[in-house]
Amino acid sequence: MNISFPDAVHPAWIPSFFRRTLCALLLSAGGWSVAIGDPAEPFFDTTFGDFSEELETVKAEGKQGILLMFEMDECPFCQRMKTTVLNRPEVHEYFKKHFKIFPIDIEGEVEMTDFSGTSMTQKDFALKSYRVRATPVFAFFDAEGNLMTKFIGATGDSSEFMWLGNYVVEGRYKDTTFQQYKRERQAALAP
Repeated sequence: MNISFPDAVHPAWIPSFFRRTLCALLLSAGGWSVAIGDPAEPFFDTTFGDFSEELETVKAEGKQGILLMFEMDECPFCQRMKTTVLNRPEVHEYFKKHFKIFPIDIEGEVEMTDFSGTSMTQKDFALKSYRVRATPVFAFFDAEGNLMTKFIGATGDSSEFMWLGNYVVEGRYKDTTFQQYKRERQAALAP
């Protein structure tokens, strides 16, 4: 039996069609990922785990302090923050300008050195030093290693996370809660 195909659906034509379609999809997806933030430029800074040395870097670079994100692998809210908020170009730019930024795994056994020079695991640093049990927690430290404020949970969107950064940079954490600051910002936007 001899099977004949019309030219439009000839088997030799099908792989070529799929290659072109796949190429077009990949190119369009690449443009989309750049628009929401380049994952090649990570939000977090690299560190050797010595936060007393990182404080010296903060001072030398003229930054306001250090932002720590306490997280764990299985945390869906941490993942959502990383994929919808922390990858935004405006978030990168603002936070990198004002802070050195590092992740802390609250279940991590990796040795690190805290702000005062004491060696411990990330897990002990999170639990014993800052009583972090749930994630994410965003903790802001000044250039001396003193806790300025912390925010527990995920923000609603990148705008709210930017407000959190403004709240710290402007020093408003000294005289008001973040909830009150957020209400003020929302009221200023209302018509």
